[in-house]
Amino acid sequence: MSNSPTALLDPLGFILTEYTSYVDTSSAPGKVEEVVELIMIDEMKGDNGEKSQAFDIVSYGAFVRGLARTALTKEVINLWDYVETQGRDSIAKSYKIPKKKTKKAIWILVIGFMAMNGYEGGLKMIEELTTNAEQTQDEVLREILSRNAGTGYLMGFLHGQTEKRLFKKNVPVVTYEDLKPYIDRIANRETSEILLAEPVIGSGTSGGQPKLMPVTAEYQKNGALYDTLSQSPMMRHFGDINQAGKRMELMFARPEIETPSGLKAASVLTSVYNESKFRTILPKLYTSAIETIFCPDPNQGLYCQLLFGLIQRDEVVRVGSLFASTVLRGIKFLENHWQELCYDIKTGRLSDWITDSGCRNAASLVMKPNPEKADLIENICNCKSWEGIVRKLWPKARYISCVCTGVMRQYIAELEFYCRGLPLVSTFYACSEALCGINLEPLCKPCDVSYTFLPNMAYFEFLPVENDHDESIEMKRNDEDTELVDLVNVKVGQCYELVVSTCAGLYRYKVGDVLMVSGFYNNAPQFQFVERKNVILNVDQEKTSETDLFKAVIEAKALLDPLGSILTEYTSYVDTSSAPGHYVLFWEIKGKEGKHCKELDPKIMVECCTRMEESLHYTYKIYRKRNIIAALEIRVVKQGSFEALMDYYVSKGTSLSQYKKPNCIKSEEALKILDSRVIGKYFSPKSPL
Repeated sequence: MSNSPTALLDPLGFILTEYTSYVDTSSAPGKVEEVVELIMIDEMKGDNGEKSQAFDIVSYGAFVRGLARTALTKEVINLWDYVETQGRDSIAKSYKIPKKKTKKAIWILVIGFMAMNGYEGGLKMIEELTTNAEQTQDEVLREILSRNAGTGYLMGFLHGQTEKRLFKKNVPVVTYEDLKPYIDRIANRETSEILLAEPVIGSGTSGGQPKLMPVTAEYQKNGALYDTLSQSPMMRHFGDINQAGKRMELMFARPEIETPSGLKAASVLTSVYNESKFRTILPKLYTSAIETIFCPDPNQGLYCQLLFGLIQRDEVVRVGSLFASTVLRGIKFLENHWQELCYDIKTGRLSDWITDSGCRNAASLVMKPNPEKADLIENICNCKSWEGIVRKLWPKARYISCVCTGVMRQYIAELEFYCRGLPLVSTFYACSEALCGINLEPLCKPCDVSYTFLPNMAYFEFLPVENDHDESIEMKRNDEDTELVDLVNVKVGQCYELVVSTCAGLYRYKVGDVLMVSGFYNNAPQFQFVERKNVILNVDQEKTSETDLFKAVIEAKALLDPLGSILTEYTSYVDTSSAPGHYVLFWEIKGKEGKHCKELDPKIMVECCTRMEESLHYTYKIYRKRNIIAALEIRVVKQGSFEALMDYYVSKGTSLSQYKKPNCIKSEEALKILDSRVIGKYFSPKSPL
């Protein structure tokens, strides 16, 4: 039996204790049967415990009928039919399961049948879900409304009704600020029924900021299935990573916040790292120790995670982190500390500046003098160019796992330089509000990644987004005048803002992500991430978006290639200290062959300014011609400036794992950090028109 089925049991509170197999030739053709013994490792404790962990038996019936219509789960459907006709007591007695645990036992069968079929089981379910996308979406919405129509929030719009037509007509499209009063009341001890019927068992955070999001058992259940489905395409291409070796994954937690009602508020990743099941599998599947993940000093934690990854380099089959920026941060940190790391490996002693007791204790368990390994790593790192360094240091690695889409696109070129020969894989598209899509083609180029939406994860709607810079469009339609489009009715090539409804109390909630439909897989659309909405530069209503800026930077930075230089980081802000205002770009540049770049050619940098302006949208160029906007400026900052910027945001509470560098600086303190490190200023000499 592969390790993958056992991993599927972990989120559900089960552990595999024994297994064996035999060949069943009682019918033709023969087949391998696996006999397993399962035990539950978490107990229901009282009414509160049961409400927080048990799955609702009515909703589970809807799940089985609406979302798992595959030959794979016929046995489960038949079992459910038996439950409906004979009652819960009978099924509990029949399977010798305590009555309280019946619902969980039925759920385990769904995952179990998928597990016995390996990744093919997940692929079969993906086929069924995407083929029946419209029916599945309708079932999801019925489930949400049947549960929550009587809540205080929805009662005001639906008066207890559950029709889809009324939902679309009466329930408004909202943002976080609209729901924040309800979420705050729940956090301050009011009943969750003012917003959702299911008990809230915790709170997530959104966007690295303290935006509380209700977390329910339903969300956690969906998470287990989502993880299984997202890993199925990966296993088809890369095999079972769990069997092959370990992950060198850079992971960082941040402290939980406790609300007045006693709910624990934490980022999704921190919640995962806190689970006992994760801590159990950590030493088997990862090179990092739990103490390094929770180290309050991110730099000490990063040093130790890299150290442990190098010590176990022969076992590493996957390198990664949640975001591309964190992987790159790790590589650059390694560039600065490889000699010290090699010395620690050689002597078996941890550097004195690592003062965290947890990190030191964890290091004592894995470190012993190893001069031979230290010399090997030193020879690899002490080279003229670090091109392909990741594969050299971890020769058994099969791929790099990290999100490379959206704002992370800017890191692709530099990551490809360091990871030459290894594919960069973006596995999924998810947010704090909902689990959304998976990448069915993990080997495609990062710039071509599309995410196939899974229609069973939430009820999805889409707000059409028009091109602000199309010369034929004078103004954008107001959201209130725009009809939302259902999942199966989106149009290829059109951009939309994502709107979700979930069982966790979000109804027609604008996530803020702009997506473009790239195609369909069966009847489910595939999307490419475009940008976060409203991340813009704006002097006088010209509205330059994140994507506009990215495209212009791509055009301009090409001028650096012949010089042997790489643009490693950039951000921007609007300088209105003089009139008219103008765009300022902060660029950090390094040489391809070494850490420091050669002296910059002022003519080339001025040409970069010109190329950027020529690449921006028509409205910007007209405004420049009319002197409504002044000349674009590039400020080159010294090496390490963007690491200092990251350190600033981490010191303010952002998790290093989930840090996303802002493409537009709003903070005065952040601006001071970059301005204090400027080594050159360059301006565009002429209007682009």
